[in-house]
Amino acid sequence: MPNHFPHLDTTFQALADPTRRGMLARLSRGPASVSELARPLTISLPAVLQHLKALESSGLVTTEKSGRVRTCRLRPNALAAAEGWIAEQRALWEGRTDRLESYLEIMKKESPE
Repeated sequence: MPNHFPHLDTTFQALADPTRRGMLARLSRGPASVSELARPLTISLPAVLQHLKALESSGLVTTEKSGRVRTCRLRPNALAAAEGWIAEQRALWEGRTDRLESYLEIMKKESPE
C-alpha cells in the first residue's frame, strides 16, 4: 500500500481522541505528573493510564518514574512526521485546485456567451 505509514497511523489515532488532545495541550505548557493530568478529567485513573499508553505508543509523549511519581513530557518534534505528511497533502491538493482553476478559466474564455 503506497500511502501506508504505520507510525503516522498511531500518531493520528492518538490525536483523534479529545481527551488525549487535552492531555497534549496540558503537556505543551511543561511536564506534568499523571495525577496532574488526571485532575481535570472526569475519567478513572486506569482510563487516564490507557490514554497515556496510547500517547506513548504513538511517540508523542514520554514518561519517567521517580519514586512514586510518574512524570509525562511531550517529545520534541514528535509531530514533525505528521506535519510533513499534512504539508505534502496540502501542496498536492492546492496544485490540483490551481490546475482546475486554470482549466475553468480556459473553458470560460473558449465558451461563447
